[in-house]
Amino acid sequence: MAPKTEVLTSLRALRQLRRTRGFYLAGVLLWTAAAVWTGWAHPGSRQMWVSLLLAAVFAGLLGTASVWLHRLRAARPHRPVHHAATRGTTAAA
Repeated sequence: MAPKTEVLTSLRALRQLRRTRGFYLAGVLLWTAAAVWTGWAHPGSRQMWVSLLLAAVFAGLLGTASVWLHRLRAARPHRPVHHAATRGTTAAA
């Protein structure tokens, strides 16, 4: 059985990866929109290429975070079943 600290660490990592994945998705959308806008106004400009480069960087980060999230979910053991006593079996005072 894994120590509690490992379970808590993996739960924190899952939560953090979900947050960062949303941030990276927003970055991809923002920089893609900026690249399209700049490409429309000034095709082939340096600003367009920088926007495309940043969109590619955020897409790579998004892909990496998604792969890590998938691996952490697959490696995480199933939650233990909680076997609680039924209400009828509790000791009456």
